[in-house]
Amino acid sequence: MGKSSKDKRDAYYRLAKEQAWRARSAFKLLHLDETFNLLGPDVHRVVDLCAAPGSWSQVLSRVLIKGECLGRRAWEAKTRRDRRALVAGIEELEKQLKKEEMEDESYELDDEGLRPREGVRIVAVDLQPIAPLEGVERLVADITHAGTIPKILKLLDGEEVVQGTEEAKDESKRQPVDLVISDGAPDVTGLHDLDIYIQAQLLFSALNLAIRVLKPGGKFVAKMFRGKDVDLIYAQLRCFFGKVTCAKPRSSRASSLEAFVVCEDFQMPKGFKPEEELPLGIGGQVRLPKRDQKTRAERSEAFVDGQRRSVREDGVTVIEFENGDEEDEAAESRWIAPFVACGDLSSWDADATYHLPSDHVSLDPIQPPTNPPYKKALEERRRKGGLYGKTKK
Repeated sequence: MGKSSKDKRDAYYRLAKEQAWRARSAFKLLHLDETFNLLGPDVHRVVDLCAAPGSWSQVLSRVLIKGECLGRRAWEAKTRRDRRALVAGIEELEKQLKKEEMEDESYELDDEGLRPREGVRIVAVDLQPIAPLEGVERLVADITHAGTIPKILKLLDGEEVVQGTEEAKDESKRQPVDLVISDGAPDVTGLHDLDIYIQAQLLFSALNLAIRVLKPGGKFVAKMFRGKDVDLIYAQLRCFFGKVTCAKPRSSRASSLEAFVVCEDFQMPKGFKPEEELPLGIGGQVRLPKRDQKTRAERSEAFVDGQRRSVREDGVTVIEFENGDEEDEAAESRWIAPFVACGDLSSWDADATYHLPSDHVSLDPIQPPTNPPYKKALEERRRKGGLYGKTKK
């Protein structure tokens, strides 16, 4: 996150610098955590896909490794303080407010204090290198490539589990992952249909990886663009997860098609085996056991020549037509996920701009991009005098 931005008065852009986050996207994960408790006490093993520059991995490090009070934990601590203040009265409330003014809100403690977790393993994967983070294993790899999964398992479980081919295939020796998150997005072209399609394929690449490493009951979070046929994506996700929700964090601009699909309660469908040669994706199908043919036969007995007639109490004749199996399967493959707005709705608005204070000072980025792909283009532009010859060398 550099000095240039769409608008320097963006509240979350400035808060990210003030609170030492690598990017404003850290607030998106925090807002999702407040609503869905993604980083609950049972989460110890996490895979962060498309992680650069590392803001989501930074949240994982500060919550799981350092035990800081952020996200849902901070929201619950604030709720308890508000309740105690109401019981204690106005005097106690004033004392509490004075005390909070002297403390950094991002490091607020609850009654139990900071408790770093034991046995935490975090793996961050991206095509671009990521600057070091405490307790985070970094991997430069392509999530769309089948060879990335053994590398992730190697970092999660150690050499002794995935060193040999037979051991790698033995799933009983693996320690599955509690949570898989992905904040990746392609370089947008401005052609919305194309951008939505590419983003959906990136989501399915993350899903193909997640179903191979998630434990039963695990969670999966990924960025998506809400398009015309987004319910088809929900339907395929519902084959693997008991609950699928479309979430919009407060820090995500309402003017953007961006949203996050939060999938909970992972269960591998009976009879389904992931295949590297036929990965899930747009236009693909989840191969599940066929439905009971006896049920279909019983249902079709009431139809004569493909239709059934019945007479209502008011004397009107109702004609029902029998749908074919293909039409039934198509109807069952579409499903609409509930939409949830995450984060405190009274907090900063991502689409609004705010006046800067008179003593405003431009802050340096917390972590400059590590070998960005556009670095060579910038150097070439400076060498030629910049755009229209106005950029200083």
